[in-house]
Amino acid sequence: MTQGQTAASGVGRRGLVGGERSMVPEGGPRSYYGEPVIAKPVWTPEIPIYFWTGGICGAALPLSLLASLRGNEPLARRAALVGLGMGSVSPVLLISDLGRPSRFLNMLRVFKLTSPMSVGSWILSATGVCAALTVVRESLGLFPRAGRAAQWATLALGPALSTYTATLIANTAVPAWHEAREELPFVFAATSAATAGALVLTVTPPRHGAPARRLAVGGAVVELILFDVMQRRLGALGQPYREGRPGMLARVAKALTAGGAVAVALGRSRRGIELAGAGAVLMGGLAERWSIFRAGFASAEDPRYTVGPQRARLTAHDDSPSAP
Repeated sequence: MTQGQTAASGVGRRGLVGGERSMVPEGGPRSYYGEPVIAKPVWTPEIPIYFWTGGICGAALPLSLLASLRGNEPLARRAALVGLGMGSVSPVLLISDLGRPSRFLNMLRVFKLTSPMSVGSWILSATGVCAALTVVRESLGLFPRAGRAAQWATLALGPALSTYTATLIANTAVPAWHEAREELPFVFAATSAATAGALVLTVTPPRHGAPARRLAVGGAVVELILFDVMQRRLGALGQPYREGRPGMLARVAKALTAGGAVAVALGRSRRGIELAGAGAVLMGGLAERWSIFRAGFASAEDPRYTVGPQRARLTAHDDSPSAP
């Protein structure tokens, strides 16, 4: 056997030749003919807006209950109206994406715990009913007991509505969403709190708006921290959140959210500054939803984010002491 044949026969899975590393570079992740490994999502632009409106609804309704319990009726009424308004827009956006109202109604025919879409449809519908009863109680004084029961129900339904969409997208094979499944629900919850507080603050007299102000600022701070934690943990898999249009949207979202939170916190005695800050937090939340949405499309189209994680897991398995 010649020296070349000996060298060729000694090449192992780790690219070693007689104890030395092979000079042939390892190929990068790629797919057949450069085509995506998985199909990109088919959701329409209504979906990230639905994430935003649904989140605001889910956070505004519990705020209405807490304000009512503390005797802050002006805030309770306005938070209830914000919740009902955003809760009414959300099904319209969802049906627009589905194409026909019958498709939304078909999802209500059964309740399937293993399907985030089925669970989410029921959560959205139940929250809408509770929002209507809350408004009737707080604005008209009718059905006080049923309205109060509905308000208490929103303590569970509201957070579920704000976060189930994160669970829904993380349950797909899209790398930027699936790999971020540990942080996404908390990011969505924080953004929902910030945007709900900001929107309620814009329609509430300043002397009654302190709880909404705290919700907007606190939610914005937590949102910025969690989004950064998510990107750091993802490492190279988080590139879709930093590059291209999703990255630009993420930077815009951070700037708007951070600047808006500062303006809201410092503008308590200046209504114009406070309103500008609340508007910035609202737009920052929408930009963040769009960034996450578009990052999923970018990661689905690039084999680096589908083949790469699989190769890393296989390499880790091969290097583990228990591997054969």
